[in-house]
Amino acid sequence: MQLTVLGKSPAWQDVDGACSGYLVEEDGFHLLLECGNGVFGKLRQHVDYTDVDACVISHCHADHTLDLVPYTYALVFAPRQQPVPVPPWPGTDTPARPDLHLPPGGLKVMRTVMTAWGMPDLVERAFAADEYDPDEELALGPLRLRFRAVPHFVPAYAVEIRSTVTGGRLVYGSDCAPNEDLVTFARGADLFLVEATLPRPERTGPRGHLTPSEAAEHARRAAVGRAVLTHISDEQDRDVALEQALAAAGDVPVELAVPGAAYRV
Repeated sequence: MQLTVLGKSPAWQDVDGACSGYLVEEDGFHLLLECGNGVFGKLRQHVDYTDVDACVISHCHADHTLDLVPYTYALVFAPRQQPVPVPPWPGTDTPARPDLHLPPGGLKVMRTVMTAWGMPDLVERAFAADEYDPDEELALGPLRLRFRAVPHFVPAYAVEIRSTVTGGRLVYGSDCAPNEDLVTFARGADLFLVEATLPRPERTGPRGHLTPSEAAEHARRAAVGRAVLTHISDEQDRDVALEQALAAAGDVPVELAVPGAAYRV
């Protein structure tokens, strides 16, 4: 199983970057995990968007979902997707229609977003869209996904992805405040993709994100094989962030996500 970082920015994009988006590939199957702003263009650098088999969304914040809008338009209106010839495309009776698995309530959110374009059902026209049950395993080709609720400003779910081919196990923490459930869920994972948004904890109000040291501490306590810190702005000093993470990581190897970086799991 291979994970490729398409975008690692937080809610605002890095220069030439993208928000949350990760391509997971195994045995010819292509899974897009998150589709934040800027991700659709980055995806096309690695795989044809019509070859994506499924997309899974952890929570419905814009920086994890916004590029579902251009993706939707491509699937519905692109020349290659039409039933009649649009040169150089010959026309097709079987346009690509990837599966889209949203968290509970996600269909309502996407309908609300697309209402601004006057086409509330467009996402469901483009994708075979549904809402996953966080308490049930989701089977997608050679991959098996499990979910665990994590504390954020809206309902959010960490995602475990396990390969039935190699047994490799990846855990993605979504966006979250410090929490014990994520440590338990990620325990022993080969690769732990964990957010590290904040240079310091939120000063007031509810918490919704981790610092680099908190992210690395979660990785250490979960005894994962490797941790990749993501959802972090290029405005943060990478050396400082990595130093803080390494100090909290114990024996767990830690690195910061870089767009285009690929990891074998």
